[in-house]
Amino acid sequence: MAERSTAAVDVADNSGDKPLTAKAEQSTADGVAQNPERDTDSDKAQGSGSAAGAEKKTAPPELHSGHKLARRYRLEECVTRLDGFSSWRAVDEKLRRAVGVHILPADHARTRAVLAAARSAALLGDPRFVQVLDAVEENDLVYVVHEWLPDATELTALLAAGPLEPHDAYQMVSQIASAMAAAHREGLAHLRLNPNAVLRASTGQWRIRGLAVNAALRGISSDTPQRADTEAIGALLYAALTQRWPYESDAYGLAGLPKDVGLIAPDQVRAGVHRGLSELTMRALVNDGATASRHESACTTPEELVKAIGEMPRIRPPEPAFTAPPEYQRTTYQQGTYGRPTPPGVTQPLQAPPPPLQSRTGKALKWAVSALLIAALGLGSWQLADALMNQSDKSDDTNNTQPTDDGDKNSTSPAPSAAIKIQDAQEYVADGGAQHPSDVKLTYDGNTSTYWKTKSFTDGPELAPYKAGVGIVYDLGSAKELTTGTISLRYAGDHTTVDLYAADSLTPGSISSMTKIGSVTTTGNTATVKVSKKVKSQYVLVWLTAVPYSGNDSAAYAGVGYKQAITEVKFTG
Repeated sequence: MAERSTAAVDVADNSGDKPLTAKAEQSTADGVAQNPERDTDSDKAQGSGSAAGAEKKTAPPELHSGHKLARRYRLEECVTRLDGFSSWRAVDEKLRRAVGVHILPADHARTRAVLAAARSAALLGDPRFVQVLDAVEENDLVYVVHEWLPDATELTALLAAGPLEPHDAYQMVSQIASAMAAAHREGLAHLRLNPNAVLRASTGQWRIRGLAVNAALRGISSDTPQRADTEAIGALLYAALTQRWPYESDAYGLAGLPKDVGLIAPDQVRAGVHRGLSELTMRALVNDGATASRHESACTTPEELVKAIGEMPRIRPPEPAFTAPPEYQRTTYQQGTYGRPTPPGVTQPLQAPPPPLQSRTGKALKWAVSALLIAALGLGSWQLADALMNQSDKSDDTNNTQPTDDGDKNSTSPAPSAAIKIQDAQEYVADGGAQHPSDVKLTYDGNTSTYWKTKSFTDGPELAPYKAGVGIVYDLGSAKELTTGTISLRYAGDHTTVDLYAADSLTPGSISSMTKIGSVTTTGNTATVKVSKKVKSQYVLVWLTAVPYSGNDSAAYAGVGYKQAITEVKFTG
């Protein structure tokens, strides 16, 4: 992404969220840093919080760039300083990676709530959320460490360039709603969902930052957390479709709706908005029902919103536009010039005269000469072959019982393929979480009743943009030149795509650093990948980028969704 990373720290938003009946915290910024991630709203649309006067105001600790926490986290840049806490971009010197850190005094009124929220969010472990890595109380300070995603861009920056395409908006609301439904099933609410809290990674996957923690930092709570988060998702979809904030106040760099007009559907704000997504937006935003044209019931929980999305027809990505190559667009052939007057000043090129017509006698003579030449060549070849065979018979008379392999040594026919034994294997995780790493050895144990399986995905068959793919790296013991990879699968259907890559180790780098040596797409239970690029390699990645839809599988403990399982892998070379 060209934009600067905004993936790690949620800060105060621009005011403009819709007020709910519950009270909202009225905190003010204490020297907010000048940063593109800064937001300054009063959390009107995120639920109720305790009154500002009821909380003890504590000055933020005196920290500076270069300060180290736990002799490990070196502070680099302060991105927020607000209401007694500060948020920083930092470096984990032990693991040599960027992280985000929220810091507040141990005697801050919200310290206990922040620690509890951070530890609960860390236990969720869902890769669709920016992960909490550490929550510590030390030396009169409390700090929460979380992921920093350098390749992610927040929704605020994406919308600055214009509304999202229907397919992108559909993917966003599908993934965000599904993630929040999973969080609420574990008793976790966000209450601070806004365009600054939603990120799109370079793989196309949507991520959510600040689950539970950002609300705890600001003392926000709600009597109806599921309804608050559902309405926030509706506001995100509204902004994605229209590039407008669905309330009267401007917020997050977006203009609000005209005053005294009320909430109007996205397809009435901007021409060309997808009708189904427009109605879905209203079902999430409006408390007393949905659009007047459909009269569908309102979605009051993320789970209901996920169900409503599942009932919609899938929105396909746009077809790539065809661009003719330059040599095709410009040609020397002058089409349609026959019978037309030549424009003034243009000289017609001279045309070469056609070859003279041949007479019947000339054609007959040509064929007769050709036949004579062919006959002469055939006779000479037969005589030469007869002489060679006679000499061969004479030379072999004394040794005709002795076998020889001279012909095999000089033969150009390929040697028969041999099975290659797999020595070791390890699951490869390009992004997000692992699938079932402890089961990879079951894919080459010689037993087709055992398997390694993927998770069940809500959309497919293509795993992107949620994941680039899933797979296993196999160790062949030494460098081998493969001819075929045979992958036995548990589920048939439309469809499974398998790619083979030559890797440099059991733990290779990115997909782009590997060499693709074969690919196949199948609707059956076996994927036979013929190697199209001859490369010697000790390590081979079996990479699934599309998986079929299947129902509940009690034997595999797998629910309904897009999924696949590998029962056996064999290589020949």
